[in-house]
Amino acid sequence: IGWDTGNGAAGPVIEKLVKLLPGEHHTIFTDVDGNFPNHHPDPTEEKNLADLKRLVAEKQLDFGLAFDGDGDRVGAIDGTGRVIWGDQLLSILAVPVLRKAPGSTIIADVKASQMLYDRIAELGGEPLMWKTGHSLIKTKMKETGAPLAGEMSGHIFFAQDYYGFDDAQYAAVQLINAVHVIGKSLTEIRGEMPEFVNTPEMRFQVSDTRKFAVIEEVLARLEAEGADVNRTDGARVNTPDGWWLLRASNTQDVLVARAEATSQQSLDRLMAMIDAQLAASGVERGPQAGH
Repeated sequence: IGWDTGNGAAGPVIEKLVKLLPGEHHTIFTDVDGNFPNHHPDPTEEKNLADLKRLVAEKQLDFGLAFDGDGDRVGAIDGTGRVIWGDQLLSILAVPVLRKAPGSTIIADVKASQMLYDRIAELGGEPLMWKTGHSLIKTKMKETGAPLAGEMSGHIFFAQDYYGFDDAQYAAVQLINAVHVIGKSLTEIRGEMPEFVNTPEMRFQVSDTRKFAVIEEVLARLEAEGADVNRTDGARVNTPDGWWLLRASNTQDVLVARAEATSQQSLDRLMAMIDAQLAASGVERGPQAGH
């Protein structure tokens, strides 16, 4: 296994952790340096995983793990360098959790793939879609007694045999365990996942005074059209092509959009729907905004 802590706070922890784990481990960028001289420590951006991909390829490793600056978000790649996104990680981590606690509720945020919700149900769990934001997810876990929850951003919360918060080091160990329990390589597991065409999280600036109003306007128009809308957090719209999401960030002057479909043509249609809704509210999807 390859480990890239991106010069963040997880480095010293991972150096100690790998000595206690079975298997062969290769670590990079484990010295803490707030200037982040190698790459920005955000595992949800594929460009930040280039060094880890190189390490996995050069050493022919089974998979690679990456961490954010404060060690509460995890990212992963398989043995061929394919990214395993937050919702895909959760679909893997759910397997041992549901074996131990059949029928449990597993929570994911509104940005997660339909594949995840279908997979949780298939494994005999109760999928629950909830609002994005770690405090909101943790509150919902307490309410429902969920043993596991996660967000697209790589925050993964374990309450089964653990404290119910987002500890990326613990999630990494649990991923190793899940791969072992499933009995296939992570590359095989990733290869068997249904293929969807989706967008990354698109974030663009809209003033704080306008962002929530835009979402309300979009919801009003969609409901007038009789669209199939989930209002858990913003607007998540199901169509025959797939689904699209538009929500306001709780912490920034940003709107967030995402879409997922079964083909590129379908995805293009979904993106056109998002852009049409934004245009109707006088907003344009501008350049990508940071976290």
